[in-house]
Amino acid sequence: MLSSAYGFNGGVSAPHRAAALAGRDILTSGGSAVEAMVAAAATIAVAYPHMNGIGGDGFWIIHRPGSPPVAVSGCGRAAELASVDWYAGHGITGTLPARGALAALTVPGTIAGWQKALGLCPKGNRLPLSDLLAPAIALAGEGVAVTENQSRTTREKLDGLRDVPGFAEAFLVDGAPPRAGHRLVQAALGRTLDHLARNGLQEYYTGDLAATHAAWLEKTGSPLRRSDFTRFAAETTDPLMTDLSVGRAWNMVAPTQGVSSLMILGLFDRLGVTEAEGFAHLHGVIEATKLAFIRRNAELGDPDHMEGCAQDWLAPDALDALARQVDPARARPWPEIAKPGDTIWMGAADCDGCVVSFIQSVFWEFGSGLTCPETGVFFQNRGAGFSLDAGPNQLRPFARPFHTLNPALAQLKDGRVLAYGTMGGEGQPQTQAAVFSRYAMFGQDLQQAVSAPRWLLGRTWGDASVSLKLEARFDPALIERLRNAGHEVEIIAPYSDLAGHAGGVAVHPDGLVEVASDPRADGAALAF
Repeated sequence: MLSSAYGFNGGVSAPHRAAALAGRDILTSGGSAVEAMVAAAATIAVAYPHMNGIGGDGFWIIHRPGSPPVAVSGCGRAAELASVDWYAGHGITGTLPARGALAALTVPGTIAGWQKALGLCPKGNRLPLSDLLAPAIALAGEGVAVTENQSRTTREKLDGLRDVPGFAEAFLVDGAPPRAGHRLVQAALGRTLDHLARNGLQEYYTGDLAATHAAWLEKTGSPLRRSDFTRFAAETTDPLMTDLSVGRAWNMVAPTQGVSSLMILGLFDRLGVTEAEGFAHLHGVIEATKLAFIRRNAELGDPDHMEGCAQDWLAPDALDALARQVDPARARPWPEIAKPGDTIWMGAADCDGCVVSFIQSVFWEFGSGLTCPETGVFFQNRGAGFSLDAGPNQLRPFARPFHTLNPALAQLKDGRVLAYGTMGGEGQPQTQAAVFSRYAMFGQDLQQAVSAPRWLLGRTWGDASVSLKLEARFDPALIERLRNAGHEVEIIAPYSDLAGHAGGVAVHPDGLVEVASDPRADGAALAF
C-alpha cells in the first residue's frame, strides 16, 4: 500500500512531477511555500495544458503561522461587452458557447493571483521572479513529454477543438492528437513567460502582452478588450469557515462552490458516523452532497448579485436543520444540475509553517481552445458557467461566473494544518469530503486517504450519465447495499479520472510535513 512522503524542511504535492520538482527546488533554494507554488503553477501550465494554463483563473488559501488564513481570488470578470443582449445580437440564446472566441469572455485571473499571493509571503519574497519562472520557461522551450492523460483527453475532445483558431497549431501534430511521449515544444508560451519574468506579472494586464491579447481576441470575435485587462486585479478576502468536531475548515468564497464543500463536511459531521469505508460513510457523504448541491444550484453565483451571504449557509442551526433531512437508510431522489469542469490542485508547505492550498483552471479541458499564436496562451471558457436567464449567475458586464474551483484548508484540534483539494468539477466537493473524512475523521494515512477508491455523484461535461459512479475497487457487498438503498450505481475504472486528481499536504505540530499525491494523475508527493 502506498504511504505518505515525510520530511521536516518542506513538501509539495502536484499532479505532474515537473511541477512538484519545480516547487521542491524553490523550497530547497530558500524560497517560501508561496514562491514554490508560483513556480509549480507556471510549470504545470506548460506540462499539463489540457487541465490548466495562464489563460485561466486561480485561487489560493494561505496559512501563515500566527495569522488567520487568507484567500486570494484570481477570478476573472466578464468583459464589459459581455451581456445577454450582446450575445443575442450574435445569435446566442439559451446556452452560452463552450468553445471558440465567444466562449472566451472572462479575463484570465491566475497571473494576477500569483502577483497578489507573492505580496503575502510571511517573510517577504526571497527569490527573484525570474528564478520562479525559470523551470517553466525551460520546459516550454525544450519541450515536455506529452502524458497519456493529455493524449487521451485530446483524442476525446478533438471534435470540439480542432477548428478553434490557434488550437491545432499549438496542440496537434499534423492535425492529429499527439501520442503519449511526444515532445511538445511551446516556444511562444516560453517567450511569454520569459517576458513576464523580465518585466513583471502586471505586464499581463497593462503592458504589451495585454495589448497583443486584446487585439487578437477582438479579431477572432471575443468580447474581451484591452480595457477589461487593464482594470482587472486579484482580490484578497477572508475564506469561508466552518467548525467541525475534529477542527476548523476553510474554503473559497463565492462565486466558487467552496461553500458546498464545507456544507458537506458540516452535514456529514453531524451524522455521527464512526467507521470509514462502510455504508454509513459513503451514504452519509453522498446524501450530504445532494443537500449541499440543491442549495448551491439554486442560490450560488457572483456575491454581488446573491440575495444572501454564503457564510450564512454554514451557520450551525442551518446545518442542523439540513442534517435532519438525511435518511440514514434511503437515498434521496436525484439528479440535480451538474457543474462540469477540469483543473489542477497543488499544495505546498515550507519549514516556517506556511501552508498553501492552490487551484488553477481553464474550466473544460483546454478551455475555449482559443490559442493566441504569438503568445502561446489559450483562453479559458469559464464564461460558459454563466446563465443567460435571470438569477445570481446571469451573465452581466464585469460579473464573476460560478466556479467549481475551491482550494481547501483545515486546522485540526491536534495542531495539524492540512491543505487539500482536487480537480474534477462537480466531483471536487465530493473528493474533498472523501479525503478529509478518511484522514481527519477516521485517522487514515494521508496517501491512503487519497489513493482509496472514490465515487462521483452526477456527471462531468461530455458525460450524459448522472448516476452514482463507484470505482471498481469497492467491496461488492457495499455496492449492493448502496443499490438496495436506492442509489443508481454505475461502476467505473478502478483508478478513474472521473474521481478527480487529489492531493494533500499536512504540517504536524512538531514540524513534520506529510505529503500525498494521486495515483490517478501523473504527479508526485515530495517531502524533504
